[in-house]
Parts: sequence; C-alpha cells; structure tokens
Amino acid sequence: MPEEKTETRLDAKTFHKRVRHFLNAWKTSSPTDSPFQGVNAILIIVSDISEENPYQKSTAFQQWILGYEFKDTIIVVMQDKIHFVVRERRAEVLEQLKQGDRQVPIEIHKLSKDVSNNHKVFESIISKITEGDQKKVGLLLKEKPSGKFYDEWLNVFDQHKDNLEEVDISSGIATALAVKDEEELRTIRTASKISITMMNRFINVVTTIVDDEKETTHDQLSDKIENILYSKDDKWLSSQKTLQDVDFERTDICYAPIIQSGGNYNFKATAQSDNNLLHDGTILCSLGVRYKSYCSNIGRTILIDPTKDQEKTYEFLLDLQRRLLEWIKDGVKISDVYKKALKYIKMKRPELVEKFVKNLGHGMGIEFRESNYILNLKNDKEFQAGMVLNLFTGFVDLENPKATDAKNKIYALWIIDTVRVSNESAVPFTEGNKNLDSICFSLKDANESEQETKKANKRPTKPVQAPRSAARKSTILKTKFRSEEKDEESIEQRRKRHQEELAAQKQADGLARFGNGVDHTTKQPQEAFRKFESYKRDTALPKEVKELKIIVDQRNESVILPVFGFAVPFHISTLKNVNKSEEGEYIYLRLNFLTPGQASGKKEDMPFDDPNANFIRAFTYRSTDPLLADIYKGILDLKKSAAKKEAERKEMADLIQQDKLIELKGRRPTHRLSDVFVRPGLEGKRVPGELEIHENGLRYHSHRTNQKLDILFSNIQHLFFQPCDNELIVLLHMHLKNPVIHGKKKTKDIQFYREASDVQFDETGNRKRKFRYGDEDELGAEQEERRRRTLLNKEFKAFAEKISESSEGSLDVDIPFRDIGFQGVPFRTNVLLQPTTECFVHLTDPPFLVVTITDIEIAHLERVQFGLKNFDLVFIFKDYSRSPLHINTIPMNQLENVKDWLDSVDVTFYEGTQNLNWSQIMKTINQDPADFYSQGGWSFLKLHSENDDSDDASDSASEYQQSEDEFEESSSNESSYDDEVSDNAVVQGSETEESDDSAPDWDELEEKARRADERKHGTKRATDSDEELEKNKRVRR
Repeated sequence: MPEEKTETRLDAKTFHKRVRHFLNAWKTSSPTDSPFQGVNAILIIVSDISEENPYQKSTAFQQWILGYEFKDTIIVVMQDKIHFVVRERRAEVLEQLKQGDRQVPIEIHKLSKDVSNNHKVFESIISKITEGDQKKVGLLLKEKPSGKFYDEWLNVFDQHKDNLEEVDISSGIATALAVKDEEELRTIRTASKISITMMNRFINVVTTIVDDEKETTHDQLSDKIENILYSKDDKWLSSQKTLQDVDFERTDICYAPIIQSGGNYNFKATAQSDNNLLHDGTILCSLGVRYKSYCSNIGRTILIDPTKDQEKTYEFLLDLQRRLLEWIKDGVKISDVYKKALKYIKMKRPELVEKFVKNLGHGMGIEFRESNYILNLKNDKEFQAGMVLNLFTGFVDLENPKATDAKNKIYALWIIDTVRVSNESAVPFTEGNKNLDSICFSLKDANESEQETKKANKRPTKPVQAPRSAARKSTILKTKFRSEEKDEESIEQRRKRHQEELAAQKQADGLARFGNGVDHTTKQPQEAFRKFESYKRDTALPKEVKELKIIVDQRNESVILPVFGFAVPFHISTLKNVNKSEEGEYIYLRLNFLTPGQASGKKEDMPFDDPNANFIRAFTYRSTDPLLADIYKGILDLKKSAAKKEAERKEMADLIQQDKLIELKGRRPTHRLSDVFVRPGLEGKRVPGELEIHENGLRYHSHRTNQKLDILFSNIQHLFFQPCDNELIVLLHMHLKNPVIHGKKKTKDIQFYREASDVQFDETGNRKRKFRYGDEDELGAEQEERRRRTLLNKEFKAFAEKISESSEGSLDVDIPFRDIGFQGVPFRTNVLLQPTTECFVHLTDPPFLVVTITDIEIAHLERVQFGLKNFDLVFIFKDYSRSPLHINTIPMNQLENVKDWLDSVDVTFYEGTQNLNWSQIMKTINQDPADFYSQGGWSFLKLHSENDDSDDASDSASEYQQSEDEFEESSSNESSYDDEVSDNAVVQGSETEESDDSAPDWDELEEKARRADERKHGTKRATDSDEELEKNKRVRR
C-alpha cells in the first residue's frame, strides 16, 4: 500500500466508536475464560508491511481503527488509554484523532532519528505496561515482524521480558473484529458487487473460449480475469451501472482467481490455477475482491453438457446452500450447523457424505480468512448478528460413469458466497448466477446427432446455446429420427417424476415434524379465559339499585338484575342472548347466559374458569310496565357495542409495537419519490404525497396534511415493483411481516403508486389540436405516452433498488412475471394473478393478494375434467391454522401453465374432478396431525383423484358397452322388421278380400309390440315412463 502523506484524513468519530467497542468487549470479558485471557495491556507492532502476506491481525487492527496501514508503529492498548509510538511525520496525522465528543484518551509518543532518544521512548512505554501487580501483556505471538524498526524495539523489550507474562491475544482481536458495523457492511457489500460483476464477465469469457475452440491455460485465464480490475485501458468494469459510485483506486484482488477443470480439483485454501488447458465439462472458478481493505469472495461452477445425474447433484447442492442460509443465524453454534448439513445429506443423498467439504468456509472482513471462525465440526463458537462469512459448499471427487471423455469422469461442484449473519436467516451479498439455468450450457446441436456415436469428443462448430432450460423449452427438434427420442422423457413424465419426489419429501418432512411424539407447531391457539369485572366494590354500583329494577349500565358494560331482593350485576359478555315476548297485558323478558356444554355456534368452545362450577342458565321477568321494552332495546344496544369492541380487540391482538423511524438529521433525504398516492389512503381527501428513504425505514407524508406513515425496513417482508406496461398505474408494493395501523384500520399491505395515463396531463394549451385531428396527432400522443411510461418505470425501479440498498441487503426487489400470469377469482372479481420469484400476487386493485411460496404446503387443482371451461386452485399453507386460499374460475386453457409454474417452484400439487370441503378436512387434520401423516398424509388426494378417474373410465366404458348392445338390438330389430314386412306382404295379398274393420288399431299394435319387447329384452322397455309411451304413440300416429 502506498505510504501515507500528511494530507491523510482520519475519521476521528469512527476511531473512537470502534475503540470504545473494543475496550467494552475487553472489560466485560471473563478474566479466566475469555479470548483476552485477563491481560492488562495489549501490544500491537507493525514494522515493515509485507506485500506477500497482506492478511495479518496487526495491520487488520490498524485498518479497523484508523482506516490506513502505518508502518513502524507500536500501539499499546490499555483499559484507560491508548498509546501510539510513531515517527514525527505520522504523529502529525494522528493528532487528528484528538477531536470530537466522547473521546478515548490517547497519548502520542514521537520517535526521531536519534537512537538514544528512541530507547528512552521505548523504556517509558514498557514501564507503563509493567505498572501494577499484574504484568500480563497480550501479543500477536504468531506474527514475526521484521525490519530495522522492530529490531530496535526488540533490543529494549528483551531486557524486560523476564518481568512480563506474554499471552497470545489474536483470539481476542478476532472476536472484537468479527461483528461488523454498518459502515463495514456497506463496504463489503460494494466489494461483493465488484465480485459479482467480474464473475459475470468470467462466465461470458469462458463460453466464448469454448465456443471459438480456443486453447488457453488456467493461469492465462486467471491473469485475464485479474487484469479486468487493474487494466486502466479496459473501461468495462467502471462503466457498469451498479459500480458508478466505486472508487477503483481503493480496490484490490484478494488472491489470484482460481480456475480448475479437466478432472483435477483442489478445495484446499492453498489451491492455485495451474498451467493445464481449460477443458469443457465441469469448470470451477473463484475470485475475491478487496474494497477499502475489506474482502469479498464468490465461487461458481460452470457445467457444459452435463448429464442428468450431474444436474440433479447440482440442484441438491443449491438446496443444501439454501438450507445452510436458513440455519445460520445469531446465537447458533457453528458446529451445530455443520452437523445439520451432514444429517441432511445422509437423509437425502447418503452417497455424498464422504464427498462433502470438511469445512463450510470461514469468517471474513479485513482479513480474508479469520482463523477463529472456521466453519467446521470442531468449532463451538456461536454466530453473531453482523458477522460476515465466506460460505463454502461443495462436493469433490464425484464420479461420472456416463462420461465419454476420461477427463470428465471425475468432477467437483462448489458454490461460494459472501453472506451476512442476521437474527433470522443469513443474507447473501453475492447473489446471482448460481441457478442451473445460469451456469448450465449445451454445446450439442442437431447436426451432430448422426456423428455423435462415431466422434464423441469432437468439438461443436456452432455457437454456444442459451442456458439449458431455454433449450428444453424450444420447439425445434434436437434429433432427426424418432428412435433417438425414445430415451428422452416428455415434459409430462418429468413433471410427474418431480412431483412424486416432492410428495415423498413432503411426507418425510411431515413425519419428522409431527411424528415420534414431537409437538406440532400448527396447533390452533386456544382461547384463554378472560375475567370480566363489572364493579370493583359495591359502592361503585348505581344509586338506582335500591329500587330493585333491571338496570342497563352502559358505562360498565353490565346488566344489574334483581334476584331475591338483591341487586346482582352481570357483565354483558356473559349474556348469550335476550328475548322479549308479549302475552296479554304482560311483557316477558328472558335473559339466557353462556354455560359450559352449550351448542352455541362460535361460542361453543368458549373457555371457563371452572367448568364444573354452578352456572345460571337463564332469568325470566314478567311485568306490565312498558319500560321493559326499553330495557330490552338497551340490552341489545349494549350487546352490539360490546361485540364491536371485542371484534376490534381481536383484530388488534396481533399488532406489535414498532420501533421508531430514525430520520436523517441535518439534511433532507436525497432519495425521494414525489407525487405518489398511497393505498390504503390517508384520512380525508385523496392528495398526493412524498415517499422518503431514511436511515432505517421509509416515511410517506403529504405537504397538504399533517398525516404521515412510517414503514421500517425490518418490518417489510416483500418489496414489489410492478411496471405500468399494460397497466394504468406504476407501483411499489410492500407486504409487511406484522400489520400496522393505517387510516384507523389494520393492514399488512402498503402500496405507493402513480397514474400512468394521460388523464392527469393538461393538454389544453396546444392550439394545433383545435384544428388538426388525424393520424399524426394520434401517433404523437402514442409516442409521448410510451416515453412517459418508460420514464415512470425507470424512476420507480431506481427508487425500489435504492430501498433495497438502504435496507443493507435484507430486501430484494421482486417484479411480477406477467407473461406467465393467469386470470382467476381469489375474492369476488376476476383479476390477473402473477407469480414472482418468491410470491404469488395480485397488486393492481384492492383487495391485494400476496402469497409467499415458501408458506405453501400443497396445491390442489379442482374441477379438472373434460367439458368444463374453468377449474379451481386451492392453496393449503404450512400453518394449518390458516384457512386455505381458494382461487376460482381459472380458464382451462391455463391448466398446463399453472402446473408448470407450480412444479418449477417446487410446490406439490394434486388434481381432482370435484371441490372438497377443506374446512372439514383441515379441522380433522388439526385434531391429530401425527395420525394424519402416519396414514399417508396428503396421498389421500392422489387416491381421490385416481378414484375419480376410474369412476369416469368405468362410466364411459359401460356407456360404450351399452351403445354396442343397442346397436346389436337395432340390427336384430331391423332384420326382424324386414321379415315382418315380407310376411305382412304375403298376408296382405291373401287377405285383400277382408274388410278393413277387422284390422287392429294403433293402440293394440303398440301394446302388442311392448309385450313382445318385454319378452325379448326382459324389463328394459318396461321401465319406460308413461310419458314416453304416450309420446311414441303421438309420433307414430
């Protein structure tokens, strides 16, 4: 690093804040069992800075508190003061630290060219260390400084070594530096952005090399990638939109990029790129970037023409990393996470246990590898929120028996990411380019199909195709002959096989969740008994009780009844209902109370303090006083008021006290979105407002009113941006974790939008429009509207990305996929439902719909049968106490699209021909979930679907058989009819002389034919109704 100059600016505020944090960690640690080991002074020496080994704790500590590396410097940290021993020129720079509030006392000792004077300074420092009874000093014993400055210090220090107890303090420094503050996290996030951009460039470079059949070695390719950061002539990196604010003068490479292929894979920390040629197959690459001395790391696998087994193994590795991110959280032991990973591999893919990496990475910050936080089976330290990890997941020495090339028979897979530990799941900083669609490429084309068996290793002559998923969805045949497609699975077969795997996994998860006596977590909450107190003492009773009348006390929500000469109060909540009837001159008033065992609908399961106590079931009063009718009306009004208050109380029961918004002090927020409306709207007239980004959240307010709405980043679960393409509005939608009160109502969805139509634009000033009406005006208006919509989309999307950046990576911008959306009725109206990366949403009109895909247990497609135009979709959630979501009237032509989407997001789905009673089904499941899964779980839906299919098939078969019989009957009838015609002709010829009156009429002939049919066909024709017979008579007449 270049030597510092006098104009170097130190951040005194950051220095004192971090030193206070370090001293607090030291003081609060245990004297015996702690990483600081009870030392009374810490001595950190930096002599000559080594370029070969930049990762040392001494320089890391300097970087942490000062932001720079100063050579020839001694820092002595005491619990009440910090001493700096430096050259005179650097002492002037350190004087800047004596500024600001809440200072930690510092003392600067200046060295000169006079050796004797320097010895005196060293002696004074050592005397301060040896003061008091305890003379235990903490040193970085594993580091071996070198240089003239260190030799000069060592000559003096060795004379006092016998009076001091030396202790290695590296563990204490690592503990203090492990948790990063907001400024450090922001710097690491910027370094991660540079790493992501360079990895994207690497993938493009590799595919180009393979496509052009160029030969290059691993180390040559490594140098080419490294030069992207250092080459000043290559402006590609600095031209990227995500890196506009980066100071590239303060960027550096953590290590030379590591590239491996061709069957030789090394997962050790000392691995380097060798001089072997790059081989297409499985290509591994990892690279790291330092920004302002803070490290980031990323590693990806590129698969060229992989087999299905390789794809399956990589998908499993992705799933394992997702689970690791869920397991890594504040307070969890490092060893426990590694144990969970091994257990999960043994359960899913036991053959991969021996191939799994021996550690899952390490802590990272100023040091690339924080040795105290190696993520392996032996480390019992706990994760802490704010730590940054280099998360390394992979399998090595995997075998590929289907490989046609010897170098591809052994392969390895890895995924490396920079992640931040939080209170929930870990947050990756280097997200992207790790799904199978992004790293899997196919080089085979149709022209190679005939030559494939002869020349298996021949390189392709056509360009590298798009990612593999795109090739699968292509309608162009990959082969020339049908026989070559026999081994290829159809889309339906692959989907069916995948669904069977998901169903088996769902059953295994259910048994693990509820089986073996494990308490399930989806029990419906039992309503606790609430005590009602009408009056604390008898003096609080109304004065009217002396008259022994029925009194309705609205203030105390009670009804006072006279009982055997006593005034007895009853809280309105104990009253079930009240009835009034009149008989003659008397008015009867009956009050029924809630008691155990009553079948009272919603109140059937109402808890009681002691169900075995004696209860009053009802009171009946009779009177001729017409005031009894007023009392009846007063009790009804009181009960309605109490029911309304109880409903409001239950509605607000799940509200959580929100933290306060930390505003940006001293300046107006730079990131603002003006002229936007909010839904649900504020009270009063609908007026636009302004949305601002503050330190820990958002604030929406209108300049015309004093109302404001604060939303914290920590309470936002999903952030959506929906462009105004094919819509009337452009919007930002926030789905909250916990509901908030907005406009006197509770809501979990807040939306900010701006209208995209030209209704709000005033065009009355254009005089030409009064005289010109034609295609030119319409074309200009369309172009203006397209331009306006483009600007709106750009503005809202940029603001959404700023929200994501300000939330420190806890929020990602999710955009609905309109192309795979479909129509449906989730509430009362038919709307467009659109999937996103993490959700399933409808955001255009209220009521809004936001369903998190990970919350879905299964999906059930209902009314799926031939002849219907629509079908229904039901989502059952993992929280069984949550009501299933019904989406009705989905067009039948969208059935395959819905199935493909559900299968792509790993949601198990079933289908049937009928609508099921899900309220009763879920009630049965909640009664005993363990028994439900022991009997097969959700497989009953598959059996139900198969039964429906078999019934339909049997019905159709019987109908088809019946039609054949009828056909035979009609044939025999026709032949018999022909015989009868010929016979009749003969008879008619012989009986021409008889009179017509002797012939039978139509009724007799019909009756005769019916009896003949009965004899021939049994009772078949006997079942014909009289109406049908009469109809046949009329037709034949």
